[in-house]
Amino acid sequence: MHRLLSGPLTVEQLTVKIADLSASLRGKKLVHLSDFHYDGVLLSEAMLEEAIALSNQIQPDLVLLTGDYVTTTPKPIHQLALHLQKLQSQAGIYAILGNHDLYYKNSKTEITQALTKVGIQVLWNEIAYPWGDKLPIVGLVDYYYREFNPELLFNQLDPTRPRIVLCHNPDTAARLQPWRVDLQLSGHTHGGQVVIPGLGAVLPYHRKIMQKIPVKLRRLLPFLFKEYFIVHHSEWLQGLHHIGKNQLYVNRGLGTYYPGRLFCPPELTVITLERE
Repeated sequence: MHRLLSGPLTVEQLTVKIADLSASLRGKKLVHLSDFHYDGVLLSEAMLEEAIALSNQIQPDLVLLTGDYVTTTPKPIHQLALHLQKLQSQAGIYAILGNHDLYYKNSKTEITQALTKVGIQVLWNEIAYPWGDKLPIVGLVDYYYREFNPELLFNQLDPTRPRIVLCHNPDTAARLQPWRVDLQLSGHTHGGQVVIPGLGAVLPYHRKIMQKIPVKLRRLLPFLFKEYFIVHHSEWLQGLHHIGKNQLYVNRGLGTYYPGRLFCPPELTVITLERE
């Protein structure tokens, strides 16, 4: 998508404090990328290359990808994977799939194989240990997929050990409150994509507004009224949130739907870990 409809790429930097974090992990830097929607339209080649170059300049200890690599057909994943193989990370690159990555019956397999081929480990209800048992990475399937089963994974973890959780839809933070989640990384919402200063994201008001628009007008402007984002917790559209004792960070994503972004630019997130 053209920069005029997307806005310039921003780099968000934050420090996240984690209880019981090993001294050897203090100061570790994570790069978080999400919602590429790579199909030659929704994400420009220039912005994708810019994001990869910026990530490499940061020299991250870990790169984490939280889904929606494509929008419908899985075919673009092969070209995207050629770009993503340029990402550099000290301890590896881990990914989960989003709802758009499960659009067709073969999507999961094709996307997983393409990412795996270029050295990206896709977690499907799995736990990875890039630093041994000091900080496991829990990769959950998409919230509305039939195999979403957090209890299965959390029961395998020592409750005294900190962990990072990857799950595409931030609504899952409500479901995960019974367990320890030191940091959950999500995407899905595009940050609301259209944000009005002083009012906030338009997304929470979407349904109310849509119901007042004549059906004939909706048909003339379908892209304005299609419900791309399925979220119940509109208060978690972007940024860092505390849900009980757990922490959630929602990335605004790189890709952009029509009619574009407004005061909600695409982002690359840099997270520095510190001990609480």
